[in-house]
Amino acid sequence: MYAATLAVVFFLLSSSFHLRQIAVACNLHDRASLLSFHRLLHPPLNWSAAADCCLWEGVACSGGARVSRLSVPNRGLAGTIPPSLSNLTSLVSLNLSGNKFSGALPPAFFHGLSRLQVLDLSSNRFSGELDGLTLPASIRAVDLSNNLFAGAGALGGSFLRSASGLVSFNVSKNSFAGAVDFRVICNASPLLEVLDLSSNEFSGELPEGLSGCSGLQILRAGFNRLTGNLPADLYSVKALKEISLSNNRFSGPIAAAVAALSNLTILELQVNALTGEIPPEIGRLSQLEQLQLHSNSFNGSLPAAMADCRRLSTLLLRNNNLTGEISAVDFSNLGRLQTVDLGNNTFSGEIPATLCLCRSLTAVRLAYNKFSGELPPCVASLRSLQHLSLSDNYLSNVAGALKILNNCRNITVLFLSRCFDNESMPQDSDFLHLTGFRNLQILTLGGCRLEGRIPSWIAKLKNLKVLNLSYNRISGPIPSWLGKMPSLFVLNLTKNSLSGELPRELARLPALITDNSTSDLSYLALPFLFDKLQYNRLFNLPRGLKVGFNNLSGAIPPEIARLKLLHLLDLNDNNFTGTIPPQLSRLTNLERLDLSGNRLSGEIPGSLAGLHFLSSFSVANNDLEGEIPRGGQFDTFPAASFDGNPKLCGYLLRRSCSIAATPPGISPDKVGDSWWRNVPFGTGYSIGFLAVIVVAGGRSFRGMESSDSADDVETRSSVSRSIW
Repeated sequence: MYAATLAVVFFLLSSSFHLRQIAVACNLHDRASLLSFHRLLHPPLNWSAAADCCLWEGVACSGGARVSRLSVPNRGLAGTIPPSLSNLTSLVSLNLSGNKFSGALPPAFFHGLSRLQVLDLSSNRFSGELDGLTLPASIRAVDLSNNLFAGAGALGGSFLRSASGLVSFNVSKNSFAGAVDFRVICNASPLLEVLDLSSNEFSGELPEGLSGCSGLQILRAGFNRLTGNLPADLYSVKALKEISLSNNRFSGPIAAAVAALSNLTILELQVNALTGEIPPEIGRLSQLEQLQLHSNSFNGSLPAAMADCRRLSTLLLRNNNLTGEISAVDFSNLGRLQTVDLGNNTFSGEIPATLCLCRSLTAVRLAYNKFSGELPPCVASLRSLQHLSLSDNYLSNVAGALKILNNCRNITVLFLSRCFDNESMPQDSDFLHLTGFRNLQILTLGGCRLEGRIPSWIAKLKNLKVLNLSYNRISGPIPSWLGKMPSLFVLNLTKNSLSGELPRELARLPALITDNSTSDLSYLALPFLFDKLQYNRLFNLPRGLKVGFNNLSGAIPPEIARLKLLHLLDLNDNNFTGTIPPQLSRLTNLERLDLSGNRLSGEIPGSLAGLHFLSSFSVANNDLEGEIPRGGQFDTFPAASFDGNPKLCGYLLRRSCSIAATPPGISPDKVGDSWWRNVPFGTGYSIGFLAVIVVAGGRSFRGMESSDSADDVETRSSVSRSIW
């Protein structure tokens, strides 16, 4: 809607300038000005010096053969704007958007353009300040967005002084700074309908004065550094259809006077420091379609009057301090609701069955709350549901929930971690006729302390890309059929009771050998966080194989080196023996390699120094020997990466490799025992404390979400890498 709204404004303003071509040759002075401009362009346009300039690409003329319009958007043109362009004194519309123009605007740029009504320089590389420039009195629409302009001259000084007829003003995505004074803006341009100041560096409080722009319909000033309360006269501009002030530092409440904005369709105040309760008067906004108040400090309950916003399609309230039961809202009135995100609050009670009456629902996040009971059976009727996140609640009956969701044929993302405490992993007998989940791409059941084995019904999920069964009590071997799953590129089995060897068949995972994911660049209905980074597409998620904290044994299969797309490989805290396969150096995309806490022996392969993207590495607490490799990323790893290997030597450990690692007459085993007994009290205490955190798992992670999202893959605690 952001681009579409401005596009409509510019179309309406410029459509009247599609003037008819005339037979006579264009004005010689205009022709000379265009040629001067053309000489600075790269690549050149298809303009012929011998032809009538009124017939050139992007040029239109008015009566008297004067150039009235120059429009060459999205041509890949580079260059600067010469002062001679201002000699086009009959120019009404100038559109150079979507090119690579750079440099500052000429100081006298607007002096000759006294008839200019539409100026679009968006999406270029223009820079410099606007101080000293003055828009002509004829101007009606200005778009300078997505450039490198700076300074405070866009909103003060002389720039808007004569622009009394300005209707649309967009300076978003630049580096403008300083205060925003609505009094100055609205006194100069009282006819404004669109004002977009978003994604700049404006700061300070917003003073009153917006009421001077009584016809304002769109106000955007998000992604700045604005502070203080929302200006009181904001609620008096009754023509407003969109208010977008997100990602600032606003504080205080939303006033009950918001009810006066009867035309409002979009209210975006997310990622601020707003407080108080959500006013029930919001229910009087009958035209409201999008309400985004997430990542603030709102408290109280969900107002029942919100059910009166019958046009509501998007409701985002995550990351607040909201409480109570959401059944207070009659969701049956919200038939247009498509996305609802109430995650990371303290809502309680059961999930209301009236939510199932929102037949258009595509994305629902209720994660990180205190919902209890079972998933309502009516959820099976939500045929459009694609994204469901219920993680970190007190739900029960995991088998029943999956049977219900099996009927949601379009579901692609399913977060169910840290629910269903101490139940059994649904086995094949629960899914004799598994026909759904054909589109499922993410399935997480981590941190539920589920017992049982990895069920073979998972093998039927041919489109599954992410499987998280970490922090459970799953036992038995890792099934070899996992290696045949055609789309799987993230497998997390951390902290279970799995035994046996690591199947060599895992080295055949197709999605970790050949990258076919570029064919699917679609955005998820709701973003999620992993290691404090927000992801909107699965395509960007780091590919990983994580089996740490289990009872796996045997050698590390060298065939793992086939998985060339791996970013994360965690084999830590198992019983792996043998040497570190030097073939791991073929994993050239590897960013993290954790082999700590095993019984590996031999030397660290020097070829691992060639893993140039490796930023995290640990072989601590093994039985390795020899010199620590040098060069590449190995020069950046701390000594802790190699602790607990008394036979290792090298510069990091301050243990010379020319001195025998084991004193005469003392066996290596005794050296190891002696080393452990001599660990200082503080170190032992730290290890014990970490063990308590790791074993706690599950609901110990509650309350650690503070960023702009909440889901099971987003846990940002001290063991966040293990829970993912």
